[in-house]
Amino acid sequence: MRTQRVSGLTVTERDPYHSHSFTELCELPAVYNDDLFAGQVVLITGGAGGIGTAMSVLFGRLGATIVATGRTQDSLDRLAADLGTIDVACETAAMTVRDPGQVADTIKHIADNHGGIDHVINNAGGQFSAEALDISPKGWAAVVETNLYGTWFMMQEAARRWISDERPGNIINISTIQGRASVGIAHTAAARAGGVALTRSLAVEWAPHDIRVNSIAVGVIASEGLQTYPAEAKASFGHNPMRRLGDVWDVAQGAAYLASPAAQFVTGTHLEITGGEHVWGEYWPLGKPDYFRTDHD
Repeated sequence: MRTQRVSGLTVTERDPYHSHSFTELCELPAVYNDDLFAGQVVLITGGAGGIGTAMSVLFGRLGATIVATGRTQDSLDRLAADLGTIDVACETAAMTVRDPGQVADTIKHIADNHGGIDHVINNAGGQFSAEALDISPKGWAAVVETNLYGTWFMMQEAARRWISDERPGNIINISTIQGRASVGIAHTAAARAGGVALTRSLAVEWAPHDIRVNSIAVGVIASEGLQTYPAEAKASFGHNPMRRLGDVWDVAQGAAYLASPAAQFVTGTHLEITGGEHVWGEYWPLGKPDYFRTDHD
């Protein structure tokens, strides 16, 4: 990691296209007690990705049994094997959150086998950068079905089981910054806005059942996912008050807080882990258009 001067400001640089290795994640400091989630089951969709792996490691280090889902069994097997080296129990399920039948089967299997589920973290997501006029109906549907429908299917099925079993539950939805334009990812903006609206609405509707629902706004995080964006996007990666990229560990620790007893009075919240980008900054996934450039760019 190094610093450089950009337009008179100091920017801390790191490789934006890679997150921490598994070994590094195991060694990073955590502020929580080692047994914080002992005896609890944490279901993480998209569990083998950069943020998903970080959350799996952290919750596992804190005593939880991890159930990681994703579309590719090979990546899930690698995650489970890695977690096994640090004595973290991990079950995996290859499935797609876009299929409500698969979601229902997965929730039932996990709840039956483990005696229940304590936390559901909706981390599965997918997007690609494109000008709005170039997004095909198929491309639009793929992003909305994953980021909105998939989140909804998971929330609904988990809540059904918790209410049926008369036990409390906790949902954390991994999302994006709201209340501003997201040029170049219009499909994601629509889907994530819907997810945050669901978070707030269901936090109220399900409160009588002792189900908490919160979401996390993730800023630009150093991870392999940024490799899908054109080189022109890199100029705005660290455009936030802290002048640097975020880290998958930042998101994992935010999720641990929302799942912990420290957040027992927190629901309907959109936790901003953005380096302040939600209050100042601009992100251009396709690069900044000439129309918006100034003499200072």
